[in-house]
Amino acid sequence: MKKILIAPVVLVLCSCANNQVQTPFIAQPAQPPKATLVTLELPSPANNKGRHHSVVKLSNKPLFGDKLSADKLAPAPEGWLPRIVSYIKTGIASWYGPGFHGKKTATGETFNMYEMTAAHKTLPIPSYAEVTNLANNKTVVVKINDRGPYAGNRLLDLSYAAAKKLGIQARGTGRVEIKVITPLRALPQIQKTAESENKDVFFELGSFGSQSKAIKLQDKIAASNLPSPKILASKHKKRTQYRVQMGPIKSKETAVSLSYHLSKIGIKDPQIVIASR
Repeated sequence: MKKILIAPVVLVLCSCANNQVQTPFIAQPAQPPKATLVTLELPSPANNKGRHHSVVKLSNKPLFGDKLSADKLAPAPEGWLPRIVSYIKTGIASWYGPGFHGKKTATGETFNMYEMTAAHKTLPIPSYAEVTNLANNKTVVVKINDRGPYAGNRLLDLSYAAAKKLGIQARGTGRVEIKVITPLRALPQIQKTAESENKDVFFELGSFGSQSKAIKLQDKIAASNLPSPKILASKHKKRTQYRVQMGPIKSKETAVSLSYHLSKIGIKDPQIVIASR
């Protein structure tokens, strides 16, 4: 099944003026096209049998496909960047793997021990952090998508993949420095991961159990002369989750411009995700 890596956005975007920015680069069709349903037939990982993913084009507004780029958006004011929670701390990190592989994390994602993720007791989820092994100065970027660890004095629980890259998987624990970073700073590494998997990077603007709420957000964005986002419907057992996404995000300039324009209409917490093209 198509796997989406949710990489959240730790940031709280800067408050902006109340005037809405108009970016008249999308021409509205004379007669809106009818809504269509497109189903993607994707292979399921062994540990996720029975999961079904489909792409649902529910709005009567055109989808932007791969047309989202910096030259299509008015640039953000010079020097504008989203704010971020300040957090730098050192402590003991451990790792968790086979016993939790395939189970749900605190964000509702399926834990994959081979992805770059981590669990923390208090940091916002999802969010990003730069983790450095103080014994060898190796550094990785992880997505915080779970709660824990709750054993002893441990500060962070890393996935097996993250622990291996830091060089602490053999011993089991290591002293690390944890620094929260913006998704924009994490973007180059996220894009590298996406390219290696033949996938793209998107902004996820909301995830809803209600289809009508997802459509409402989609229409709000399209009504502001921004590219109309797409809605992904993910089914697991009898539950359906509707995710509203914009992209693909091809550059930092696009990410900054889009973040700025979304903040002008009150959308201040987009997440960065990796998804199939």
